[in-house]
Amino acid sequence: MTDTPAHLRRGAALLGLVSLAGLTSCAHVEPTAAPGKASVTVTTAASPSASGSVSSAPASPGPSQPPSAGATASASASVTASPSVSPTPSAAPRAVVSAASGEEKVRELQHRLQQLAWFEGRITGKLGEDTVAAVRGFQAKRGLQATGVVDDRTWKELVGRTKQPTHDQMHNILRPGPALLKKGAAGASVKDLQARLKQIGWFSGKVTDTYGDATVSAVEQFQAKRGIPTTGEVDQRTLDRLNAMTRKPTADELANRQPKARAARLDPRCMTGRVICISKTSRTLSWVVDGTVRSTMDVRFGSELTPTREGTFQVNFKSRDHVSTLYHTKMPFALFFSGGQAIHYSADFAARGYNGASHGCVNVRNYDAVASLFNQARTGDRVVVHR
Repeated sequence: MTDTPAHLRRGAALLGLVSLAGLTSCAHVEPTAAPGKASVTVTTAASPSASGSVSSAPASPGPSQPPSAGATASASASVTASPSVSPTPSAAPRAVVSAASGEEKVRELQHRLQQLAWFEGRITGKLGEDTVAAVRGFQAKRGLQATGVVDDRTWKELVGRTKQPTHDQMHNILRPGPALLKKGAAGASVKDLQARLKQIGWFSGKVTDTYGDATVSAVEQFQAKRGIPTTGEVDQRTLDRLNAMTRKPTADELANRQPKARAARLDPRCMTGRVICISKTSRTLSWVVDGTVRSTMDVRFGSELTPTREGTFQVNFKSRDHVSTLYHTKMPFALFFSGGQAIHYSADFAARGYNGASHGCVNVRNYDAVASLFNQARTGDRVVVHR
């Protein structure tokens, strides 16, 4: 038996690295994204040719004739051939948006990336590492070369999936819209507003049907925290953000009644031992030890294109300050349980609620709760993801 040629071993190792990269991490998801593809092709050429075709001589001469000089040379050429890895650009792609394009063009780039949840924070007009990382993430998701350079193909793909940003959007100028609810309003909509604000700790006291000073103050604080114009009045932007972060209030919440205590409904697989029990139906994660629920937190999952796997797993790797190698986003308190899928804190979930989704991970928006879970959970603890 002959040894595997070194160039084939190198090609196999490279393929292994590419496969591993797809399993390392996940994070916030572009709403309309489709799974990205990466392909590496290893070819062996006996002699250079314009068409890239491969020719080689038989590995050994026939039984009735000795090898000819030509056959020997051809066989030697096939053995010493160098691997060719594709795709490898022959020249760096030409950037159609760069620092030289001017601040306004970079602002447009950042806002278009922001529309697809790849870029976070304020629009700056500076082509820094955060913007380059966002471009790489978008390219990888769309099956483009993840170079971080905005070439013509990347730009066309991005423009085709986004709207032309306005001047105000590109310069972080937020103007309040018409008031949907304001001081003096009354009725069921006000009760719903107060109950939702109460769910996330901005409104205290009893829920009423009157928009008074306490409601104005709660709305102002909510707006200030979210970077929304602080008016104390509820416009469409304020209402959309609040609804995304909360759920429909229960009858008990609207009537200021203490809900009756109910035993947590757990999957039977979660009733023994140390289990992180995750329900897709209730969108909750429960930390359960010997059938007793120690803590519960809201979670969100992957989209239809990148679903969170269901079944019984175990924590196989913990990473407190993890950063996705595929999407270049932060994944604090990551508890990996199935390939690249992990439980982790998501700033995007905290900011946008269920308007977004993950790449398959289980996102938690309560920073303190997931930090506590990370400290308590051990490698080997079971993870059950169920309906």
